[in-house]
Amino acid sequence: MNSNTPAQTVNAPARAVNNPAQAAVASVAPAAHTIRDTTDDPKPSKAARLRALLQSPRLEFILEAHNGLSATIVERAGFQGIWASGLALSAQFGVRDSNEASWTQVVDMLEFMSDATSVPILLDGDTGYGNFNNMRRLVRKLEQRAIAGVCIEDKQFPKTNSFIDGEKQPLADIDEFCGKIKAGKDSQRDDDFCIVARIEALIAGWGMDEALRRAEAFHGAGADAVLIHSKLSRPDEIVEFARRWEQRCPLVIVPTKYYSAPTEVFRKAGISLAIWANHMIRASIASMERISAQIMEEESLTGIEDQVAAVEHVFALQGADELSRAQDRYLRRAASTQALVLAASRGNNLYELTEERPKAMIKVGGAPLIRHLVNELRRQSVHAVTVIAGYQAEKLRGDDYDLLVNEQYEDSGELATLACAAEQFSDDMIVTYGDLLFRGYIVRDLLECPGDLVAVVDSALDAPISGTPDYAYCSRLDDRSLFMADTTLKFIAEKKKLDIGEPAGRWIGMFKVNAVGRGWLERGIAELRQREDYMRLSIPDLLNHLVESGRAIRVHYISGHWLDVNTLDDLGRAADFAHGRS
Repeated sequence: MNSNTPAQTVNAPARAVNNPAQAAVASVAPAAHTIRDTTDDPKPSKAARLRALLQSPRLEFILEAHNGLSATIVERAGFQGIWASGLALSAQFGVRDSNEASWTQVVDMLEFMSDATSVPILLDGDTGYGNFNNMRRLVRKLEQRAIAGVCIEDKQFPKTNSFIDGEKQPLADIDEFCGKIKAGKDSQRDDDFCIVARIEALIAGWGMDEALRRAEAFHGAGADAVLIHSKLSRPDEIVEFARRWEQRCPLVIVPTKYYSAPTEVFRKAGISLAIWANHMIRASIASMERISAQIMEEESLTGIEDQVAAVEHVFALQGADELSRAQDRYLRRAASTQALVLAASRGNNLYELTEERPKAMIKVGGAPLIRHLVNELRRQSVHAVTVIAGYQAEKLRGDDYDLLVNEQYEDSGELATLACAAEQFSDDMIVTYGDLLFRGYIVRDLLECPGDLVAVVDSALDAPISGTPDYAYCSRLDDRSLFMADTTLKFIAEKKKLDIGEPAGRWIGMFKVNAVGRGWLERGIAELRQREDYMRLSIPDLLNHLVESGRAIRVHYISGHWLDVNTLDDLGRAADFAHGRS
């Protein structure tokens, strides 16, 4: 620090450095600013954790967030801190980044962000929202909401975004800005609350010497760190500033424009903290524009539903699991739907692909078939899943579903496989083949369809067919109306039966039952056990038997948006399906 530093300087603690001589000095030099010792504190404040990031001997990173949901996502991604970007906050309000959102509106949003997360938040506080008095009140309000620190920039109020109007911009008077820093430091109650002074001289066209002069003054006024900004596409200015700054205090950067620079450059330059400053809001804009355009064009949600976050995932980010635990404690809840997945077969038509694994473990779009199926069931709140395996059953074990084994899979058919799970039958149950890919709405709509036993039938007969077609003959054809007429199943056949007319569609290999339908299944299986060919019977054989016994099996029509994997040709279509391309 030069000899012109004012006597009232409040020194920020030096960042750990690689030079042993400098490190030795830093380790013994007393700092005027009090740092609370958190060594024995099992739960240091958010401000203390932000200070630890700034003083870390390695390069640290924080990511932008602009509301409670995005803040939760940032923390879950593993970031140890959050940047509450002024640009992003103003954008999510739908206003310009020119102090058009009031500071009280910003603080209100910060409260939601702070409540939703446990990591420290550093606010992009623009120019401090006014003079020294505004700064004092801002710091008090931020501390009340457990915000760890604020970054203020040396521009005039109201601010102009750094990347708008590229000509030379006016900057705040140095003395006036130092007064804001001192006012903020005098107002904080937590000694670890951090004030970062952002220097705009390079962006505003004032040059390197002016940037260093301002950094020196702001550090002398008590800033805990300085942030140097540049709008060049290369990090040359940043590296030069860091070299000349000589680690007087922690140095923060925002690599928005020079994002292509290798991160190792920042490490070698001795940067303390890198801020990824606006990428969450930009990612959300790109996604919303693409999805909204597709919905507008297609006048339907079926094409995009599997491209967006499931509602269940939104609930998880909102902390719905805690509410669920509370409901389990305080409210009586209805039993949840369970699923039985038939996955005992090898899949001989896939040849060598199933020599060492069952068909359900073949990878499609980077994940096994069974993983796609279980994930889709769980997205539709079907969490109790039991997979009935056979061929190489041990390969099908999973952490989020139960596994049963049909030990006689080589000498038995689908019905005997289902019967292996008879003790797991429930009053709210889906039965499905294990080689299916399907859009989530099919399960959602099936769950909402009334009926004691409801079978899913695809009325789009022109779709490619592989394996057994399972033609469904029904009491009515699909009229594609919003209010579907009650339709019942008449027969399922592997070949078209001209004596009973044209099929209404294909049974896709999925049905659901309620308590009454469960009784039908149990009695039907018991009756069919008496047949000599029981071990060769299929699920369509069971459904046909129930129809012949006078049971009304309701049909739920769909039109496409599913496929089964039986042959090598199916794998290409399955990969496109898994990636949302069909």
